[in-house]
Amino acid sequence: MFKLGIPQSQEAVDTEKAYQAVIIGRGSAAYTAAIYSARYKLDSLIIGKEHGGAITDAHLVENYPGTLKISGAGLMNSFLEHVKKYKVPILEDTVVDIKKQDSLFHITTRQNIIIKSRSVIIATGTKRRQLDVPGSEKFLRKGISYCAICDGPFYQDKEVGVIGGSDAAASSAVLLSQYAKKAYIIYRRDKLRCEPYWLDLIKKQPNIEIIYNSNVVGLIGEEKLEKVKLDTGNTLELQGLFIEIGSVPSSEMTKSLGLALDKPGFIVVNAEMKTNIPGIYAAGDITSLLPRFKQVVVSAAQGATAANSAYDYIKSLKD
Repeated sequence: MFKLGIPQSQEAVDTEKAYQAVIIGRGSAAYTAAIYSARYKLDSLIIGKEHGGAITDAHLVENYPGTLKISGAGLMNSFLEHVKKYKVPILEDTVVDIKKQDSLFHITTRQNIIIKSRSVIIATGTKRRQLDVPGSEKFLRKGISYCAICDGPFYQDKEVGVIGGSDAAASSAVLLSQYAKKAYIIYRRDKLRCEPYWLDLIKKQPNIEIIYNSNVVGLIGEEKLEKVKLDTGNTLELQGLFIEIGSVPSSEMTKSLGLALDKPGFIVVNAEMKTNIPGIYAAGDITSLLPRFKQVVVSAAQGATAANSAYDYIKSLKD
């Protein structure tokens, strides 16, 4: 019997047996689904490459119940520790395909490992929407960044901009204001859509300025970003530009399944996290229920619900 050792969980991944539940993803929805699956005594496995999901980019989380203040990375580390308590194995790999063969789902990873399971919970979340402006690739990591918590310290006493109007954009601007001499929020509408909490923090920062009804249409510089051009005709001298313009669903691996997706590509689920295919469930930012309200607490709740539905499904197979 071939078993692949996974150092992070100290458990073994068995490629010959059929698991009862395979959870795809490593964010709050996936980890919660794994915790509940373990408590339901389901033989479970997590498959995912990057630990933590989108929330790990958040420098501060103050709205997760029972935790007054913590970084996004810290919160996800605590989720992982909880998963380890139940000894759920983790395969550090990326799922590229899922097919149904007979009564089992065959899950293929990028390393060409095939895992079999009776049920699947998809919690792959989203990936950042890329800036579609000429020069965005040229200046990537040379002024263009998608992670304020990662790159903010490099912009000490410089002038930076944040594109977007969400909670993520607002929190990034607040963080950057601690390093930068000036931080601009550039937003295409006339009002930010972040929580009032973040808006209050922005107003308290004298070095944050909001530029409404504007879009970045040009990037100027030689070796590094030096200026950005707005569609209003104005130009800003910026050394850094942080992109927070939303995200797109990571649902490519579902193509062979025929899962029902909405127009943007999110997986359609009902209140029980059931998809149109029996035995397949989805939870978190990947679902059609969450695009407007991406919160860890909501993703975690969906992960718990998906595990409960998978448990009921496995019981029905036994019956």
